[in-house]
Amino acid sequence: MPKKKLYIETYGCQMNVSDTEVVFSILGKEGYDRTESMDEADVILANTCSVRDNAEQRIRGRIEVFAQQKKRREGVLVGIVGCMAERLKEQLLESGKVDLVAGPDAYRTLPDLLKAAAPGVPQINVLLSREETYGDISPVRIDKGGVSAFISIMRGCNNVCSYCVVPYTRGAERSRDPRTIVREACEVFSQGYKEVTLLGQNVDSYFWKSSDGNVDFADLLAMVAAVDPKLRVRFATSNPQDISDKCIDTMAAWPNICHQIHLPVQSGSNRMLEKMRRRYTREWYLDRVARIRAVMPDCGLSTDVIAGFCSETEEDHRDTLSLMQEVCFDSAFMFQYSERPGTLAARKYPDDVPLEVKTRRLNEIIALQGECSLRSNRADIGKTFEVLVEGPSKKNPDELCGRAPSGKMCVWPDSAHRPGDYVFVKVKDCTSATLLCEAQQD
Repeated sequence: MPKKKLYIETYGCQMNVSDTEVVFSILGKEGYDRTESMDEADVILANTCSVRDNAEQRIRGRIEVFAQQKKRREGVLVGIVGCMAERLKEQLLESGKVDLVAGPDAYRTLPDLLKAAAPGVPQINVLLSREETYGDISPVRIDKGGVSAFISIMRGCNNVCSYCVVPYTRGAERSRDPRTIVREACEVFSQGYKEVTLLGQNVDSYFWKSSDGNVDFADLLAMVAAVDPKLRVRFATSNPQDISDKCIDTMAAWPNICHQIHLPVQSGSNRMLEKMRRRYTREWYLDRVARIRAVMPDCGLSTDVIAGFCSETEEDHRDTLSLMQEVCFDSAFMFQYSERPGTLAARKYPDDVPLEVKTRRLNEIIALQGECSLRSNRADIGKTFEVLVEGPSKKNPDELCGRAPSGKMCVWPDSAHRPGDYVFVKVKDCTSATLLCEAQQD
């Protein structure tokens, strides 16, 4: 019997990419072959995100596209997995266009769900777990360049920020056995990967307790860095209240741990931070930034910013702008507040900032970040960085691209190297998004 073809579209964060690789592994062992063509797929899955409303709206549009495949080809099954599946549950099945729904902790049951699914007999499993980490599963890597791999070190989140749906869709926080993480890092390095990114909703709260001794995130970083000096190590995401001096010092001590930290601030206003339940103040955040830059002056810093959270005033907004000016982030993910059903903010706080005000404030944040990114990149002109080649530049196939240890994207003309090579490049010019470089002689 020929193997069935499996097609998965992945939306949202790096965690979802990692989950997709787990799903490919689980179903691959059950006789499903991965395909990149929806037109030949027997099973079509969308691995979804619920962090913002526009992400969910996009998935709703894709469900209509998937439904056309069901009409054209008898026997095609469509499933929604991930955070949107967890949040909406049976609502996704009501249209009759979806055959199965599986939450982030239910991927092991996908083979049985697919066997049982049939027209008019949809299947669902959205049970959350306090133990599931998929730590025993070797993911099927989907990075086309074979250069960078994601390794999930924990699942869930305990922070319950008032605006965030993640604790409700991914469950309580639980850390993965560090031995399985190191094993996975060894596996990907032996397969030719040169970089790993350790993933968690809040990596700094990683903690494994055992009779052999406790392991915190700084310990784990060192364990993964020790796999091989040629394996680069990155991580995401840090929470400002939890990133420790020990973590910062560990990053500085290991040459192959990249000096890059994504440190979401969300707002520069203490009033907003308290209302968001972020558990730190503006002053604490700036202190952490100062500590990072004292120990690692070359550390790349990126952030997340929300414009127009509930009751945000012009003064709150100016506080955010002033913090951004003071820190001068290399880059940022910037969004206007989108109320998510079921969150504390949706239950307790009116979404009372007018849309036009949110949009104007977001545009001001974006404009300021553009200035900061350009200023940060200009400061690198004349410097030389060791870059890991990711592949051809998207804009010019005669150029290669790759990231400096700080996370900044570099492009340069090159016909002598290939993905996975390390190349020293000198920065000649820049845009607000990219360092324009030339390769140095080996």
